[in-house]
Amino acid sequence: MMLRVQKAECGRPDGSHHNTSQLVAWKALLSRAPCPLTCAREREASLCRISPPKGAPTASLPGSPSPAATAMERPLSSPSPDGFQLRLACFLALSSGCFHLRPPRAPGEGRLAPLLPRASQRRRGWLAGWRQRLLRRSALARLLLPPPAALPSSSSSHRCRRAVLPVVSILLRRATMWLTSALALAAAGLLGLLLAVLPGRLRPLALADLAFLVRAWRCRRRLLHGKAGALSLAQRFGRLCRARPQRVFLRFEERSFTYGQAERQSNRVANALLRLPDGQPPLLPGQTVALLVGNEPTFIWAWIGLAKLGVVPAFLGTALRRGALLHCVRTCGARAVLVAHELFEAVEPILPSLEEMGVAVWVLGKGPYPPHVTGLQDLLEKASEEPVPFELSTPDSLSDTCLYIFTSGTTGLPKAARISHLKSIMCLGFYQLVGASRSDVIYVALPLYHMAGSLLGVIGTLGLGATCVLKKKFSASQFWPDCRRHRVTIFQYIGELCRYLVNQPQSPSDREHTLRMAVGSGLRPDVWREFLRRFGNLTIVETYGMTEGSVSLFNYTGAVGAVGRASWLYKKFVPFELVRYDVLRGAPFRDKAGRCQRVKRGEPGLLISPVTPHTPFQGYAGGRELSESKLLHGVFSNRDTYFNTGDLMVQDKHGFVSFWDRTGDTFRWKGENVATTEVGEILGSLDSLLEVTVYGVTVPGHEGRAGMATVVLKPGQEFDGAQVYTHVVELLPPFARPRFLRIQEHLEVTDTFKQKKVRLADEGFNPTLISDPLFFLDDAAKSYVPLTHSVWEGIAAGHVRL
Repeated sequence: MMLRVQKAECGRPDGSHHNTSQLVAWKALLSRAPCPLTCAREREASLCRISPPKGAPTASLPGSPSPAATAMERPLSSPSPDGFQLRLACFLALSSGCFHLRPPRAPGEGRLAPLLPRASQRRRGWLAGWRQRLLRRSALARLLLPPPAALPSSSSSHRCRRAVLPVVSILLRRATMWLTSALALAAAGLLGLLLAVLPGRLRPLALADLAFLVRAWRCRRRLLHGKAGALSLAQRFGRLCRARPQRVFLRFEERSFTYGQAERQSNRVANALLRLPDGQPPLLPGQTVALLVGNEPTFIWAWIGLAKLGVVPAFLGTALRRGALLHCVRTCGARAVLVAHELFEAVEPILPSLEEMGVAVWVLGKGPYPPHVTGLQDLLEKASEEPVPFELSTPDSLSDTCLYIFTSGTTGLPKAARISHLKSIMCLGFYQLVGASRSDVIYVALPLYHMAGSLLGVIGTLGLGATCVLKKKFSASQFWPDCRRHRVTIFQYIGELCRYLVNQPQSPSDREHTLRMAVGSGLRPDVWREFLRRFGNLTIVETYGMTEGSVSLFNYTGAVGAVGRASWLYKKFVPFELVRYDVLRGAPFRDKAGRCQRVKRGEPGLLISPVTPHTPFQGYAGGRELSESKLLHGVFSNRDTYFNTGDLMVQDKHGFVSFWDRTGDTFRWKGENVATTEVGEILGSLDSLLEVTVYGVTVPGHEGRAGMATVVLKPGQEFDGAQVYTHVVELLPPFARPRFLRIQEHLEVTDTFKQKKVRLADEGFNPTLISDPLFFLDDAAKSYVPLTHSVWEGIAAGHVRL
């Protein structure tokens, strides 16, 4: 076997080389395995060459061997006078990374190489005959064997200088390592000192804080640094899928899809949309396409396929109908609507309006469909599975809009929240933050048109390299059988789902499962404890975040009832404040100087987060006033700006943050935010109603608040429960429909003609306390029926389902 020493090639575009080199196969040099060149005959026949990198000049010095003769083939013997300095220099060069070892070229192909990265031609002549290689088990012994005698002569001082420079390089490297180690030891000592000062019960919390922050730092560095730092979500999707093509990515019903299949299916959608039928303008990067698809793999393929074309998808809620649906399409400025065949009935009533707006309608089905509606099934079947051009999905900046997710906001119709590329990319590390691994199987039954289902559930699974079990709709009776069949280890929840599970009849097999972790938000403390009692000592990671906000909280310690823990160190990275809030005015308290007031520990306050270049607020699509309604200016100084989350929180003395309540006119029901203004406008469009006010009321045993409306009938009109039921079912999604109605002679208002809702909400729907007529939404009767005392008792006891 023959080896040669060659300088590691670190080429620049101009053909020059870096000053750093690498030592390839150094582990092989240090290996104690028997050397193949052990017998004397092989040693005598072995050759060793020193060769320069490709492109190096080959001119030789006067008196030195010609380039064809520089491959000096000699037996490994012939000691040389003053050879120790040569051997030491070569050993230091190898150990400092100036050379690496490679098999030799054929005889006559050798070239002179420098000992140092930028050696001159004179150095090449000095090293022309050196040949010492792997003859013993020790690298040092191999390198200190006698060198060849026929080396070009040079002065001892010249050779000493060549030997000193690698020594300096080694010393610098080791000094850096020693400095890093010293800093690490100092940090460890400081941490130990802090832990010694802290009370015993706080030490585990401090360690948990540090561990989470280190995990978050490593996750952010992995996602935003290196070669992949500037890639978009669509580009990362393809890269991650190609890295693990045979691993199962998605399980849906009885089908499974590998990462490789997911990549090919998304490529098929992208290629099909690149070849639209004649007469339709092509899709261009930056345009918006509204996506109306349910919880199925097609949603993911369409989403990523659009993103690979540089198109901005806008996720539409599957429960939207008519006016609300048309409003969402108009707000995001959609170029087209991509709809599933099963949901085409939701779009069909607004086809004339979409045609007037110039919005195309593409259906993921075969048809037949009305005129001006394109079925994509044939295009998808013929489309290629090869990737589309890479540059189509390259964003100008990671702060550009990646997609739109609709949210109700505090008032009015749904608003299209802008999600940047940066925020979507950070969701790749969600499950890494909570301590999941690629061997986990994650159960996702949340709607994909919400951030929790799509970005956290699906994209979080993608970033982890795990497997996602996707459900079309959550079913409490099928949940545990699904977990056992698919060996689910992580469940992504909202609080209502866990309440459904604990309300199921107890079974001896409640603890016979592989579930080890539940991650989500909105879990009530009583449901939390009952969930752990019935189903085992699972790890529950309660989180808090908003689609359009930048503040996020993680309860990584498992404290029951808390949505997160905010130590002083955590707030350095995720800053937020809790300020006093005036419930009657619906705004934060301000002092005489116009500044907000921070609350004390244990006092509820409005959660706000600063808007800075590091924690931006992307805002909403549409008019500027939509985004301004979520901002607070002059909070603590003249020039600061804060994002108003609309949530009241309380932080205890140990730093745990707990959810308190929603503010304003918005309440939360069935895991959804309900805007009372939108519901009131739809109810007010009935001819029989004069005035309407909508608010949320608490229901025993239920999370959030149920919708209730107090109405005033027009003179001479009678209440028709069936008519009101038909109206709200046709125009409102299930979670936004008022469950209770109250009829009054007139509505109480303030001096500024604002409706007083606080008293109405406090009174609730108890017929023993309210003398006004009360009605209850009965889906079985398809009408609003009188709310009697027996019905109220059934609701309070949980016998009547809402």
